[in-house]
Amino acid sequence: MTDEGQSDTVVLLESAAAGDQRAWDSIVDRYSGLVWSVARGFRLNQADAADVHQATWLRLVEQLGSIRDPERLGAWLATTARREALGLLRRANRDVPTDDMFAFERQDVARPEPDHHVLVRERDHALWRAFSELPGSCQSLLRMLLVDPPPSYAEVSAALDIPIGSIGPTRARCLEHLRRKVSS
Repeated sequence: MTDEGQSDTVVLLESAAAGDQRAWDSIVDRYSGLVWSVARGFRLNQADAADVHQATWLRLVEQLGSIRDPERLGAWLATTARREALGLLRRANRDVPTDDMFAFERQDVARPEPDHHVLVRERDHALWRAFSELPGSCQSLLRMLLVDPPPSYAEVSAALDIPIGSIGPTRARCLEHLRRKVSS
């Protein structure tokens, strides 16, 4: 912005602070797009962006006579819009709308559902059956990688006589093979 445009902003702010509606309208026209773009940059929906837009202009009204650096009004508005958007997002994360009035009731975590043990046994049985159908090299690799504490890749490489660089890709292929067997 040129020096003339900067001094124009100072004059507009002073006039708006004195109650000049045209000066206020001119400020809003000049910077409204900036405020909207900051609000929408946070991927807010239209209503929330409108709230940020309105709150930003309200902050300017509240601070109209005390802006320290009027030449940097655009930066002030952008920062204010950013803070308003972040505040809105922070508040939104605290509010969890629900139509279920018992959604946040404390559940008794210590007691599993009555059929929990049966389902776990069935799942484990299906998993081990699928595991036993894997090629022996996959079984060996997966067993070795599931030991607690897990061995280093150097130890796995030495034990199974495979290059260190192929352990990860081989493991991924074996797990994908196992997934397909479990889901079929």
